[in-house]
Amino acid sequence: MAVKEKTTNCGFQQIAVLTTAQLLTVPVNARAAIIHAETQAIRWRDDGTAPTAAIGMRLVVGDTLYYDGELSKLRLIEETASAKANITYVA
Repeated sequence: MAVKEKTTNCGFQQIAVLTTAQLLTVPVNARAAIIHAETQAIRWRDDGTAPTAAIGMRLVVGDTLYYDGELSKLRLIEETASAKANITYVA
């Protein structure tokens, strides 16, 4: 993944409990998030509906998503038990 413009890190979050769909804790000045799936695959949705372990966009272990949509609507859930999501927020 290549980021084409200059970004400034404005926060980090790890979500280690993804048994239910989780919203992000977005810093005020964040305009995008870099999301990395660790340990197990996760699923995400940004349409206002919670993802499930079987429904949503899949992010496999080791993959990274650069997301610059509406951060307040993004929800994550684990596909399999013990998944973690590492998130860096950028402005």
